[in-house]
Amino acid sequence: MTNPKLIHIVEDDASIANLLKIALTQAGYSVTVFSNGETMLDECKNKIPDLILLDIMIEGDLDGIEVLKSFRKTYGLNDTAIIMVSAKMQEADKVRGLELGADDYITKPFSVAELLARVKANLRKNQKAKKTDNLKIGALELQLEKRKFFLEGNDIKLTQKEFELLKMLAENAPAVVEREALLKTVWGYDYIGESRTVDIHIKNLKSKLGNFKDSILSERGIGYKLVKP
Repeated sequence: MTNPKLIHIVEDDASIANLLKIALTQAGYSVTVFSNGETMLDECKNKIPDLILLDIMIEGDLDGIEVLKSFRKTYGLNDTAIIMVSAKMQEADKVRGLELGADDYITKPFSVAELLARVKANLRKNQKAKKTDNLKIGALELQLEKRKFFLEGNDIKLTQKEFELLKMLAENAPAVVEREALLKTVWGYDYIGESRTVDIHIKNLKSKLGNFKDSILSERGIGYKLVKP
C-alpha cells in the first residue's frame, strides 16, 4: 500500500475546480483545491504536493506566473511537477512559464482524458528523476543510486534508516515532514511502533552532521524539516 499522489489545484472557477477534483479523485489521487495562489503557497509550508495544476489567470494578489516563480524560488526544481492551465495561453506565456520551472501546460477547454494523461505522464517523469538524480542542499549531497552521503565533500557513513530519513527530508526541504509520515515511509506501513523511534534516529543523524546539525530543525508536535546549511 502506498500513499496516493497529492495534487494541488489552483483554480478560482468553482465549477471547473470541482470537475477537476472529482476526476482526479476518482483516478486515485489525493486532491486539494485552492481558489488563489497565496493560500496554496502557504499550505506548501506544511506539505509539498507531488503535482500542481496552476491556472495562470487566477484572481488574487498573485497571478499564476507569480505563484510559479514564488514556488520555484522557495522550493527550487524539486520533485513537484507543475502544469500550467489557461483558457488563452500565448506562446510567450508558455515559454516564460517553462523557463520559470513549469513542467507542462494545457489549454482550456480540455478533456478529462487529456488532463489525466498529462498528470500521469508528469508524475511518472518526475518519479524517474527522483530515483536517479542526486540531492544537493548546500553542503549536503545525497547520491541516491550509490546511497552515499557527502558533507562538504567528505563521505559520511549513515545507516540505512538514517539515509532514508535524510533523503525524505531533502526531497521535501524546506517544508516540514510530519513525524508519522517519516515513520510510515522509512519503516513501512506495517511497522508497529511509536514516533519516538523517529526522534532517536534523527538525533543520531544530527550527531553525524557536526557543525551542520542545525540544518535539521524540529517543529514541535509536528515533525522535522531540512534547511540549507
